[in-house]
Amino acid sequence: MTEQDAAGVDGGSDTAADPEALAGALEEVERSLLGETPTLTTDEVSQRAGVPRETSTQLWHQMGFAQAGDDEVAFTEADVDALRQAQELIDLGILSAERQAALVRTWGRSFARLAEWQTSLLATVALESAEAEGGDPTAVLPELAEEVLPRVEALQSYVWRRHLATAGARLMGVPDPSAPARAQSVCFVDIVGYTSRSRSLSETELVDWLEGFESRTLDLVVEAGGRIIKNIGDEVLLVADDPAAAVGVALEMVRLGADDGDDFPAVRAGIAHGEVVSRLGDVFGPTVNIASRLTSAAHPGTVLVDRGVHEALHGAEDSEGGHDPDGSAYSLRRVRRISVKGYSRLQAWRAKPR
Repeated sequence: MTEQDAAGVDGGSDTAADPEALAGALEEVERSLLGETPTLTTDEVSQRAGVPRETSTQLWHQMGFAQAGDDEVAFTEADVDALRQAQELIDLGILSAERQAALVRTWGRSFARLAEWQTSLLATVALESAEAEGGDPTAVLPELAEEVLPRVEALQSYVWRRHLATAGARLMGVPDPSAPARAQSVCFVDIVGYTSRSRSLSETELVDWLEGFESRTLDLVVEAGGRIIKNIGDEVLLVADDPAAAVGVALEMVRLGADDGDDFPAVRAGIAHGEVVSRLGDVFGPTVNIASRLTSAAHPGTVLVDRGVHEALHGAEDSEGGHDPDGSAYSLRRVRRISVKGYSRLQAWRAKPR
């Protein structure tokens, strides 16, 4: 728990929480999370795990944990087990030196941010509960942690396994030969300048901003008869049976993002139309890959579409010439061929409202 969180548990009053009570509550939470009170030093953990001190120190550092002093008692048997398992992955060839650094650092960064948010949430709930019942927040927090965190841990494991299943299916190309393919328009919409914007917002402001974006996007997609597959950080993946509907949604999102008086973020989008295979609620196939590549190639505030969208809207005979029938709701203008991963000369059109 950070000093800021501790202040939050105290209710933000001028008088700090009793240090002894706070320390006792913290010890209870740590014991609940770690399974036991720390009893081991860095050398003892390495020796018990049968792992070189250099390896254990490197893994600890890559995960973003503070480096404990040589004589500092900061570890438990759970740390011993974790080191053994990490060494086993290294021995199996799963974690090479390069993969180890990338994977472990990703774990460290991701879980550190998640832990900060969850700790702040628990502190806030503990404070609200104590105020409602007239109790002490430092007494409520350990009980709350013991009751809530096992459920959070189970949900995190579930989410991870579902994502693994989806990622594995995507890696294998066609996830199920027996699954029927159907023609759909696949659209990725990417927030422009997400990194710089996220740095200027607090965690609460960032969550509110993203939730507002996702909520308005959902309304637009549902109204157009489409379906959101998933939100991937600063990106949305959606599908629609009608290419015109997908183009209309993307262009409307671009319009909203260009409005200085609207908090909707600036976006760019890529749309492809063709056969798509669905599995576990996700979509797979070359059409999905093309839509993703077009999005990465699109300039901020633009929508790029592939040959499949152009042919579906204007007919195959117009694909080379880029002609737009007068009755079309959208103007499609061919752009220079795009070279992206997996596609050296991808033909694309830029969509604009008429």
